[in-house]
Amino acid sequence: MASAIADIVSADALDFAADGAFDVVNPATGEVFAQAPQIGDKALDSVFATAQNAFQHWRRDEGARRAALRAAADAVEQRAGELAPVLTAEQGKPINEAAEEVWAAAAWLRYYADLEVPREVIQDDAEAYQEVVRRPLGVVAAITPWNFPLALAAWKIAPALRAGNTIVLKPSPFTPLATLALGQALRGVFPDGVLSVVTGRDPLGAAMVAHPVPRKVSFTGSTATGKKVAASAADDLKRVTLELGGNDPAIVLPDVDVAEIAPQLFWGAFRNNGQVCLAVKRVYAHESIHADLVEALAGIAASIKVDDGTVDGAQLGPINNRPQFDRVTTLVSDALHHGARAVTGGAPLDRPGYFYAPTILDGVDDGIRIVDEEQFGPVLPVLSYRDEADAVARANRTNYGLTASVWSGDPDRALTLAADIDSGQVSINSHGAGVRPHLPFGGHKWSGLGVENGPWGLYGFTELQVIAGPPRRK
Repeated sequence: MASAIADIVSADALDFAADGAFDVVNPATGEVFAQAPQIGDKALDSVFATAQNAFQHWRRDEGARRAALRAAADAVEQRAGELAPVLTAEQGKPINEAAEEVWAAAAWLRYYADLEVPREVIQDDAEAYQEVVRRPLGVVAAITPWNFPLALAAWKIAPALRAGNTIVLKPSPFTPLATLALGQALRGVFPDGVLSVVTGRDPLGAAMVAHPVPRKVSFTGSTATGKKVAASAADDLKRVTLELGGNDPAIVLPDVDVAEIAPQLFWGAFRNNGQVCLAVKRVYAHESIHADLVEALAGIAASIKVDDGTVDGAQLGPINNRPQFDRVTTLVSDALHHGARAVTGGAPLDRPGYFYAPTILDGVDDGIRIVDEEQFGPVLPVLSYRDEADAVARANRTNYGLTASVWSGDPDRALTLAADIDSGQVSINSHGAGVRPHLPFGGHKWSGLGVENGPWGLYGFTELQVIAGPPRRK
């Protein structure tokens, strides 16, 4: 691993001249295991200038862009065995899930390579010619979080490049190495300057947003930081797509088979240790099945193997970083102080690293921080309700609106209820079913601006131009 990391951060593998380095911690040990390069202001200027120059040629040949994205997907798949261990070392997720993330990144690249985008000719007859053209914006500044560094990088790289933009990508300083390795894997697949990966601690992200070169900022991260991104980008009227936090509810109706839905509901909340923007963050269970559901979820939680992601059979790894570990610990302690009961878990594991026991909380209600805020960790509060309309009102009583789910033995009944939920996606009898390359993903209210994925995600990296004139010569 050490030699692989050295290759990733070697000077000839970087898109910039490093101005120092910063530590990268393995969350399974809590110890520094590598260093990543820190970009300085002058180097950032150079990277953006190179991206701007590359844009002039990259934008002109759609066929070449699609071919390059296909080649990029192949390259990522071929390097999956190298990328996954790096991802596990810095992010903490089990190695099999790291491999799945690499393959997901390749799938997004291939989807956009193959996506057919029809021309929008409004009129083409003996009277006039009118066409609406989608033009690339220019250079894109993209900032990604630490929970899915490679998959969410691909969500931005693929549509931005397919549209004809160039992109400068910054991963979280908690997980810089896998994204640097991704950039290295794609070196030579794209012309110089088309895709650049830069790393560094704050205020690098703020410097990218405020820089005069990029015309678009695509950011995935916390709502608090997203608001700062929007404010800074507004000064230069940069276009923005913001995929932010969520406090996603699951409403469980009384006609469900608890034993059948409990495993799906559990993993809808605990996948990637709950560190998923669209994870189930709170469950509203009808009072008639509430106790049974709590018991079923707790039984699953107690059976989960929590360990270093490199250990065979590990189902959940550590929380990614110390600040998030401390936040989860604080939120659970606050809930217990306010009368909640940890049916299972409720405390960190007694071992090195940022391990927290999978926790099911009962005896909670709206107004407690663990319910009202996004925990982003392996904790799930289960609340009781009596009236369906009240459950929907409580689910909507939040500033967030990313995803939600409704669980019922009658899908038509669930669909009717889903229409009243204020979120970007609602799944029936599953959670996150709409997260696919071809479907738009974006949040309402504080959960974001704009959407990613599908043709709608591609359009977010373009601006419209009308071409109007006399009839064309046939």
